[in-house]
Amino acid sequence: MKIIITVVGKDTVGIIARVCTYLAEKQVNILDISQTIVQGYFNMMMIADMSASPESFEELSGGLEQAGEEIGVKIKCQREEIFTKMHRI
Repeated sequence: MKIIITVVGKDTVGIIARVCTYLAEKQVNILDISQTIVQGYFNMMMIADMSASPESFEELSGGLEQAGEEIGVKIKCQREEIFTKMHRI
């Protein structure tokens, strides 16, 4: 199952490391990643595969949101099929 993860907030050291470490601990494979920093604000989008993870989508999503709170950013997670339907033209 593929998921879309977005991370937004003020840029600080360790954002990517924290998110990637969390995902690795949950056996989530990162398929693609894009990140930018604009005037001190960090923005990242990831596509990941959670099919090997023992976590449910809800557990993973909640854990990512909590990790984001700990480092001062907003992390949102969506299932790929929902993301695709929401952004279809």
